[in-house]
Amino acid sequence: MALVGKRDGRNFGYGRQLSYAGPQALKDLFGGGHYGTVKAHSDRWQAFVRWCRSENGPGFNDARQIDRQTLLDYAGHLRQQVEQGELAIATAQNRLSSVNRTMAALRGDQYVKVVSPSKALGMRRSSVRRSVPQGQDREYVKRVVDVLCGHQQSRAAAIAQLARATGMRLREAILADLPRLKREAEHYGKINIQDGTKGGRSGASAPRWITMDDRIRDALRFAEQFSPTGSRNLLAPNESYLDFLEGVVRPARDILHTHRLKSFHELRAAYACERYQQITHHPAPINGGKCNRIDRRLDQEARRQVSYELGHGRIDVVAAYIGGRP
Repeated sequence: MALVGKRDGRNFGYGRQLSYAGPQALKDLFGGGHYGTVKAHSDRWQAFVRWCRSENGPGFNDARQIDRQTLLDYAGHLRQQVEQGELAIATAQNRLSSVNRTMAALRGDQYVKVVSPSKALGMRRSSVRRSVPQGQDREYVKRVVDVLCGHQQSRAAAIAQLARATGMRLREAILADLPRLKREAEHYGKINIQDGTKGGRSGASAPRWITMDDRIRDALRFAEQFSPTGSRNLLAPNESYLDFLEGVVRPARDILHTHRLKSFHELRAAYACERYQQITHHPAPINGGKCNRIDRRLDQEARRQVSYELGHGRIDVVAAYIGGRP
């Protein structure tokens, strides 16, 4: 809690570390309740703190140093991540909004904030997919994987296979605990996606089980084959996540573009469309399916299941992957 009479101290009295101060201020703001909301804001705040400490950040560890220009610079960083396919627009907007909320909690006023996250990012979130996901054709994905391997990008090829086979996000595929997933596959016939997940959606409180099939087994086997020695995931023991993005993902994305694949995220959308069709026996709406008109309950159930498997808390988000209701 803030120290009485010390509001003008380091981090407005909430301690010496920026990473600690934000969550404490949020707990005060919400009176010790609203755990899920505090957790979500806190996790997004930590992403901001990591940027502050990075080479491209301002190097601040005291919230008193943060001004509106700092937040606009962070918005520019998020915009770049969106453009590179590393973040969804909605995620970027949520991160900016959480920084606004946390800064208000720390300062006790509204003087330092981004008035409009969407305008600061220069982007509008789209809640309904308008284009058919690339990568639905598995033979096409196999060709892209072969090309990546031919360019000595086997770990990027593993990401592509995991995203297409399981619907993992980029970060989830990179940080997936491969020995654990292999063990779960053997013991339970399904895997629980937990590593690298979005804030507030990991651990026993947010299970995300995906039923095994041969394609998932092949993807896990391939990823394990190219996991660096001494690692449980696709990162080498001495390699940071940011280093991996710069050294592996960025050049791999250029290869994807030359083969008309916009991003790894498209493979996640392709997975969502495939799962919708498996559940309903109708094509996904973006592929011309009309299940909602035939059986609204089945459409709703499929969207709920796909939302769960993608790791989203809201069913309406699925429209960004499979299309809206015709």
